[in-house]
Amino acid sequence: MKRTAVYPGTFDPVTYGHIDIIKRASKIFDKVIVAVARNEDKGTFFTVDERVRMLKDSVKGIEGVEVDSFDGLVVNYIKSVGARVMIRGLRMISDFEYEFQMALTNRKFGGDIETIFMMPSEACLYLSSKLVKEVAGLGGDVTDFAPKNVRIMLLEKFKKARGAR
Repeated sequence: MKRTAVYPGTFDPVTYGHIDIIKRASKIFDKVIVAVARNEDKGTFFTVDERVRMLKDSVKGIEGVEVDSFDGLVVNYIKSVGARVMIRGLRMISDFEYEFQMALTNRKFGGDIETIFMMPSEACLYLSSKLVKEVAGLGGDVTDFAPKNVRIMLLEKFKKARGAR
């Protein structure tokens, strides 16, 4: 039986921290599905299609990794793909309270779905999608934060936003 895990999130945009967790999870599970949330309430900077495209480009060559998107409750999506494990990243202790609450809520709705928390490597602990967008939006170099394809899309998006003003 193939061991499949789902790593859900908004990935707005994907960072080296996300990629670190994806690479390490791919060594533990036969298949890792990176699931991009379509949650419009989050007010994402990139569209779902853009985030999926960035992820697909960023994880090329990592064996056993697929990228998909989903609507609704993540536990329903996880069940629909035949997985029983959800991966969540924890950077700092400040992430723990929210993630713990979500894990308990997902357990209530998901029953037999287990949440596994993974920490990115030390070099990525401080990275967040929000930080990457803020730095890029202020004209800073995010070379150490995100893959080249993501940096290009960030530059294009900010250029369009500035042109619209």
